[in-house]
Amino acid sequence: MGKLAYIFPGQGAQKAGMGKDFYENSAESRAVFDRAQELLGLDMKALCFEENDKLDITEYTQAAMVTVSLAILAEMEARGIRKPDVTAGLSLGEYAAMAAAGVMSAEDAIWTVRQRGILMQEAVPPGKGAMAAILAMKAGEIEAVLSGMEDVQIANYNCPGQIVISGRTEAVEAACEALLKAGARRAVKLNVSGPFHSALLKEAGEKLAKVLEKAEIKEHEIPYVANVTAEYVTGTEEVRELLKQQVYSSVKWQQSVETMLADGVDTFVEIGPGRTLTSFIRKISRAARVYNVETWEDLEKLQQDWSRN
Repeated sequence: MGKLAYIFPGQGAQKAGMGKDFYENSAESRAVFDRAQELLGLDMKALCFEENDKLDITEYTQAAMVTVSLAILAEMEARGIRKPDVTAGLSLGEYAAMAAAGVMSAEDAIWTVRQRGILMQEAVPPGKGAMAAILAMKAGEIEAVLSGMEDVQIANYNCPGQIVISGRTEAVEAACEALLKAGARRAVKLNVSGPFHSALLKEAGEKLAKVLEKAEIKEHEIPYVANVTAEYVTGTEEVRELLKQQVYSSVKWQQSVETMLADGVDTFVEIGPGRTLTSFIRKISRAARVYNVETWEDLEKLQQDWSRN
């Protein structure tokens, strides 16, 4: 095995029941859930484990996702599983990645992302913003079409053949029509509550900057890759600025993975609900080895596989 990356998913992968088996089986995981509940004043067990209407609402989703990812990570660390050489996360997953890298405590990551979710939820009135996935069209071709349009931009460079756009509802709808005419195979409107990673969230980013002043940014134990630049972050000076910009800037996930691959990373472990990042990486590199730890059974299998190698 070459270099190892721990990667953490973003919004959209949440599901009822996530993390429950870790809560039941691991004292370390349980401590993360209990601390999150204490910090936020939310019933994290009900939010994450039971069917409910809140889990898909941004102001709750983000804290729930980071809590689950860090609860799983806590059990992995307790078992002494190999530490990563680098970490990265998609959108809100970047906060879990920073906690895994030692840049931010788990408590600060969970508390900050809860405030982030509230600010993003409040930024644009319901119905005024939208997002859509553009399928089977090259990034450069999408950029060319959008360059002549206002109030719409690329939100996520996920993987080859999947780009997400974001902006005002009318602008996104017009962009979808234009992109389909220009050769996109499909344009799928996403079921989200706001135009995330677009200029419409600039004010939310500015407000988040004040929240970030309260979080302690520590010297890196492990480097992580930032969404905004797709480059390694190894110092503390730029962390808050990058997180502020991340709210309203494009998430360069494909470019982030390519940065890690170029640096010798050949194994990725997705930690948290779903297998979204796993599927993206398989489209970016067929040679990369990708694992997912979503359930207790996944972790047992990973440990068994690695013990044989």
